[in-house]
Amino acid sequence: VQLQASGGGLVQAGGSLRLSCAASGRISGRNVMAWSRQAPGKQRESVAEIRGIGRTNYADSVKGRFTISRDDAKNTVYLQMNSLKPEDTAVYYCWGNLLSSDYVWRDYWGQGTQVTVSS
Repeated sequence: VQLQASGGGLVQAGGSLRLSCAASGRISGRNVMAWSRQAPGKQRESVAEIRGIGRTNYADSVKGRFTISRDDAKNTVYLQMNSLKPEDTAVYYCWGNLLSSDYVWRDYWGQGTQVTVSS
């Protein structure tokens, strides 16, 4: 199983971006899929997660601005980011706790995608 993140870029404050994370390989189940981010000089922090039947959780700093969603048919999770702020600048990582074809639950991480918000 591999996760491939895309959709980052440079945007002005107040703008929007949509990140995508596509999972490839044989997946037998999904426990949680999520996005984290890491800004320069800071620790990685959780941004949003989507669990099981679709329950979502968000960091307080992004509530009301970011929306996480999932397309199970495409094995893809999205992060719609609106009203972006300079403090949202970071490398964004997707990850998932997935059931692989050998029926073992594991954490998988995608490569990061850079989001830069200019003021």
